[in-house]
Amino acid sequence: MAIGAMMAGAAIVPLNTRLKGREAGDILRRARVRMLFTVQVFLGVNYRELIAAEELPALQETVHVDSDFPEFMNSGMGADDPAVIGALARIKSDDISDIMFTSGTTGVPKGVMATHSRVVEPLFEWIANTGLASGERYLIVSPFFHSFGYKAGWVVCLLAGAVIVPMAQFDPYVAADVIERERISFMPGAPTIFQALLAERKKRSFDTSSLRGGTTGAAVVAPTLIRRIRDELGMPDIITAYGMTECTTITCCRRGDHTELIAETCGIAIAGSEVRITDDTGRELPRGETGEILVRGNGVMLGYLDDPAATAEAIDVNGWLHTGDIGTMDAAGYVRITDRKKDMYISGGFNCYPAEVEKLLAAHPAIEMVAVTGVPDERLGEVGKAWIVLRAGATLNEAALIAWSRENMANYKVPKSVTFLNDLPRNAAGKVSKRELR
Repeated sequence: MAIGAMMAGAAIVPLNTRLKGREAGDILRRARVRMLFTVQVFLGVNYRELIAAEELPALQETVHVDSDFPEFMNSGMGADDPAVIGALARIKSDDISDIMFTSGTTGVPKGVMATHSRVVEPLFEWIANTGLASGERYLIVSPFFHSFGYKAGWVVCLLAGAVIVPMAQFDPYVAADVIERERISFMPGAPTIFQALLAERKKRSFDTSSLRGGTTGAAVVAPTLIRRIRDELGMPDIITAYGMTECTTITCCRRGDHTELIAETCGIAIAGSEVRITDDTGRELPRGETGEILVRGNGVMLGYLDDPAATAEAIDVNGWLHTGDIGTMDAAGYVRITDRKKDMYISGGFNCYPAEVEKLLAAHPAIEMVAVTGVPDERLGEVGKAWIVLRAGATLNEAALIAWSRENMANYKVPKSVTFLNDLPRNAAGKVSKRELR
């Protein structure tokens, strides 16, 4: 469906399957989505009911692929329709291919606009670095709405001729069986995916001899994890890479890089891109010094949908995308991410922006003020912690707020702990002091 839409000249808008109705409705309205492909029920969630109350003025047609798809297909003239060839011929490399919504520090998800060339060209470099080959069996455990499952997933498989083996939902027990039965040779994933497989390996034996390689990233990767993936899962070509929704691939290690380099860095700039480390004024810093990571090249987004101010803030006049990540670069050009400039934490590979979670929590009738910070978590890397000031006379406990949150936001955004305060600490300018909360 996604490929067909792109061939027709449409831009696809992947939706996170974990979104609630209010979150999905906001994106559908802002992207002015005219046609929605979904299912009636997925993993126990009724999507038809989820958005039933949402006002979607641009939406002209909804196709439930688990019930309406045959009728939808029969309404067309098939692959031989001259309109198909005509539409394909009109597509240009700088046409918008997709709009992926990413959360932001403003509390409002922003639509990242990519073009066909900005997707395809960097991914060919990703393929070259990983060695993904035609016929290799690629287990996609990351969801298709995420850049890891979409662009570094099924798109690279189509470009390389690899065999897509998708999982609707990651489960280490099931994944172990699939690896053994399907003879999987390539499997990328966030660090938590590999940690879960290693834990499963401790419980029982399963055959991983077919595994050749994969990539990990989307979070800080411990050096010991890379060594365990190589030694215990037998993946000699596991490498680390670095990217973001605004630029799918920024840096990447190469096959053959030694273990310490793969474990301690996220690689060097891919061909077609430049990466530099700068201070707050944009001045490039000497190698080894710490600053913000900037990238410029053919993979950088076109901009944010209907938001020129945010686009100008993210991409400067010289075309450099300011990632908001802090790191260093060594003499050979290998980048190490050391911190994050933006008020963001990564939970299980998903970017979580406190401003967005705070905005959602603020809708609770008992909450007067709220702040959210990331705290360390052994399994997920980081999880959210909510600091709450209640309205006068209101009552609320941790369990009730977490339960409410699960009903009103994607589960990776749900705070895992709550502390109730009489007031939030503030700095001299009157802003909430996240540093003091932490």
